[in-house]
Order: sequence, then C-alpha cells, then structure tokens
Amino acid sequence: MLSATITAHPAAAAVTLRQRHSLRPRQPLCVPISAAAQMRRMATARPPVVNALASKNVEGVPTPKLSFPILVNSCTGKMGKAVAEAAVSAGLQLVPVSFSAMEVPDGKLELCGREIRVHDPSESEKILPSIVKEYPDLIVIDYTVPDAVNANAELYCKFGLPFVMGTTGGDRQLLHKTVQDANIYAVISPQMGKQVVAFLAAMEIMAKQFPGAFSGYKLEVMESHQATKLDVSGTAKAVISCFQNLGVSFDTDEVKLVRDPEEQVTVVGVPEEHLAGHAFHMYHLTSPDGTVSFEFQHNVCGRSIYAEGTVDAALFLYTKIQSGASKKLYDMIDVLREGNMR
Repeated sequence: MLSATITAHPAAAAVTLRQRHSLRPRQPLCVPISAAAQMRRMATARPPVVNALASKNVEGVPTPKLSFPILVNSCTGKMGKAVAEAAVSAGLQLVPVSFSAMEVPDGKLELCGREIRVHDPSESEKILPSIVKEYPDLIVIDYTVPDAVNANAELYCKFGLPFVMGTTGGDRQLLHKTVQDANIYAVISPQMGKQVVAFLAAMEIMAKQFPGAFSGYKLEVMESHQATKLDVSGTAKAVISCFQNLGVSFDTDEVKLVRDPEEQVTVVGVPEEHLAGHAFHMYHLTSPDGTVSFEFQHNVCGRSIYAEGTVDAALFLYTKIQSGASKKLYDMIDVLREGNMR
C-alpha cells in the first residue's frame, strides 16, 4: 500500500522529521497515492484487484484473459512467493519448478495449492531444456540475489527465455548488454511497484522541466525499512537526485535511516504486522525563511505492490512477444505507458 503527500504551510516554521512524526497520532500510513493536507491522513480501503485484460474494451466487447506459463526463480524467497501468488490469482500458469540454493525439505515446496520442485541452481542448465520444451510460451520471473543477476540473465538468454528481472544489484550495464546481444525479450527494473515508478517518473519530469525550482530549500529525508536493510534504498537515491536537479543541496549520507522496530512503530507509524516488510519514505522541504514547506511521502506495507507490478510486467512482455514487437528490452516505464494494467 502506498501514500504520497504534498503539503504547503505558508505560515509554519520548519520542524525536524522526528518532531513532525512524534506529534502525529500513531496510525498506519498505508493508503493509495493521494494528495492531502498535512495532518489529514485519510485511511482508504484497498480496492479489489481487477484483471484489466478480462474487462471490456471501449466498444464494450470483452477482451480475452491472457494465460501463459511462468517460472518464478526463486519461489523460496518472500518476493518470489508473493509473485507466484499474484500470478496464480491473475490466471497465469505457475510452472511447478524453481531453483534455489536454499535447502527445502525433500526438495519440494507447497505454494498456491501446488507442489513446486526446487532444484539447486547448479542443475539449471540440465533441467531447463525439458522445461522449455514442455512450456513453449514460458516467461521467467527472477527474484533471486544480486550476485546471481548477471549469471541468471546469461542463462535465460542462452535458452532463449524471455524474462522479467526484479532482482536488484549486479552489473546493470552488462545485464542490458547481455540481453541486447542475445536479442531476447525482457523487462528489467529494480523497482516493480507501478505507483512508485509513476511517482519517480513524475519527479524526473519536474526536475527536467523546472531545474532550480527549489533552490535554497532545505531537504530532510527519512526512510524506514525492515531491520535487515542497512543501506539507503535505490528509490530514495533516485528521488534525492531529482531534488538535487531542482536546486536542493543534499547528500545521501544525510538520510535518516530508521531501522529500530520500536521507533518504526511509535514514531514512524509502521503497523507491527509489517515490520518485517515495509518501505516508508518522507521528503520534507523548507524554504530559506521557514515560511513555506512541501512534503512528499510514499509508504508501502508488505510486498503486494511489487508482486502485482511484476505480474503486469509479465503480461506486458507476453503481448509484446505475441505481437512480434521490434523493441525487446523494456523497463517499468514502458509497462506504465502501455496502460493495460490490472
């Protein structure tokens, strides 16, 4: 779930992020993207997921629902499991095979009412040929580890497998070159949350069209993630880069990282059930004289936003393959521009 807030306080002096949070009543900030006045956090029920591909088109004629096989690599991780569940919910065929260095009892995993056979990555080259033969329209979704990004991409390209790469890290320049050289269809993006990507795109447009618009403003950044994430997120770095282009002087080492669970609950407002998986970001700007402030905020609870975005990326990629599109390497901006999202 996600929220974004932009506020202006013509008569208010700037305060620190910690003070701002501590003065707020404790409540989860998990709502769809919206713009609202500060201190008016309105809880909004999450709308039901609707498969746009099964809805009616502009002429009122039902559009056939897409269904094709996907292999989630790896199903043993939290993101992989979330993607598998989202894919099955969308009507896609979950291939009962995955790869993981993590040991699984009897090499089997129960997921979405299916038994998934989990193999060690060292067996992939031996097993994939039969999988490709059995599932000719297969698309691979990769949520593994940063160190495996490039090797996995080379593997998929070797077998001509189109893929969606949601795993971050690795040599991104080499990753793109590998895909382009192999002429394989792929969606590659370190951020799969559709609404977050749209927010980042909007920030980039603003920074490009209005450079220096916030010159002289002071920026404060706070981000809260699960305790296992020690560094500043790529999303925060991207947003900060936009603010820098807008004229703000700020360095990433100034970001306030909140990783203590107690502070996350009592100060930031993270629901306890999402301490193990969340992303709360706040960007607060104050004018030089302290009379104007702006606030941008996006809060994500859980992993559903990334899982659903990944499924949309797979659906998008499948349609491009079926149409024989000349362009083969895409990112989430391309998926958003297409518009056919659930």
